[in-house]
Amino acid sequence: MMTNLLVVDDDQALCSFVVDGLGREGLSVRSSTAAQEALEIMEAGGVDIALVDINMPGMNGLELCRRILDSRPEIVVIVISAFGSLETAVAAIRAGAYDFVTKPFEIEQLAVAVERARQHRELRDEVKRLRQAVADAQPFEDILGESPALRRMCSLVDGVANGESTVLITGESGTGKELVARALHQRGSRSKGPFVALNCAAMTDSLLESELFGHARGAFTDAKEARAGLLVKAKGGTFFLDEVGEMPLGMQAKLLRALETRMVRPVGSDVEVPFDARLVAATNRDIETDVEDGRFRRDLYFRINVIRIDVPPLRARGSDILLLAQHFTEKLARRLGKAVTGISAPAAERLLAYPWPGNVRELQNAIERAVALTQYEKLVVEDLPEPIRSHRRSQILPSGDDPAEMLPMHEVEKRYILRVLEAAGGNKTMAAQILGFDRRTMYRKLASFAESKKS
Repeated sequence: MMTNLLVVDDDQALCSFVVDGLGREGLSVRSSTAAQEALEIMEAGGVDIALVDINMPGMNGLELCRRILDSRPEIVVIVISAFGSLETAVAAIRAGAYDFVTKPFEIEQLAVAVERARQHRELRDEVKRLRQAVADAQPFEDILGESPALRRMCSLVDGVANGESTVLITGESGTGKELVARALHQRGSRSKGPFVALNCAAMTDSLLESELFGHARGAFTDAKEARAGLLVKAKGGTFFLDEVGEMPLGMQAKLLRALETRMVRPVGSDVEVPFDARLVAATNRDIETDVEDGRFRRDLYFRINVIRIDVPPLRARGSDILLLAQHFTEKLARRLGKAVTGISAPAAERLLAYPWPGNVRELQNAIERAVALTQYEKLVVEDLPEPIRSHRRSQILPSGDDPAEMLPMHEVEKRYILRVLEAAGGNKTMAAQILGFDRRTMYRKLASFAESKKS
């Protein structure tokens, strides 16, 4: 879309210079030599960015800037002046200007400032759109987002929700795997039954077996009465087994038998009990690698991996980052009793640039901190945690045009593959999917990198 500029300066020669120069840069530029005339032009619409001189007869540039933003707050104002003092710049920013350019200037310098203003306007409009999207959205069982990656996942959830097949949900920590499991339950034919969840992490064989299958009275010291296992308690509903990759090998064989026979034997009992629950398992591990290395039973892997749902990491979800950030901002502002309504464009830029290794959970924590600390109606960069404020995107290629810095193609490929692997949290299967490789190709390339390092 063409960006429309209006230059406001009482110097007709300067107006012509800017109109001609920025016109050659592919921009649509008009000019006005009087503040009141400029206001009338902007009131009629069709102006995206205004370049306003400070020193003009009648209404000066600072007053014009305030008048513009009072009546047309969507217009981004850049103030230009021959007096480049700090006090003048501060006054311009306080009047609502986005940027300040001193005379004399080159067209190239002005074009850079205009491009920054254009990007600022686009990002501000996107934040506004996402804020409205949060207000209008009907979340997919609390899963909020518009990105293609999330839409594909939600489409798969919809397609398999009514089935009975076992589902394996994979994804990094903090991506919302349990929300996906609950969506499967709530949208499926078992929604009227219970949703029962168990996390396998840090559980011993005996405790996990008792939780899953139940125990008979007297089965161990504290077993004063019999208790049904969670698989049985999930009758008619869904049993969610989180962090299944952490399950001890001894328990894996028992779970496999239970899934194949649809029967469980409580600890200390000789009687098997049937269960009627759909199993949904989840893991943040590279479970195929665990199978190859003997840490996870191959037969159990095939039994739970009938249908697989990969939850995309937050960094792969584009503007969903801002949609979720706006959602959390409004939710936490209500909870904390603060009059915070949104996110400033500079803060939004930092949120988009950060890779979010902790995914949605990390984003929610960052926004909660920002809402708690902010003194403004919108979150600003200073409200964000330091790692987000200071993060800079890493580069695959060297900067500059020095031929000595150029890299052979195999080194570029190596750097990119390792960067994707890092972004995937070391998950080789996920990295291979992102890169478009099969797992064998991924392992072969990593092995070759290791060999070249030795030599």
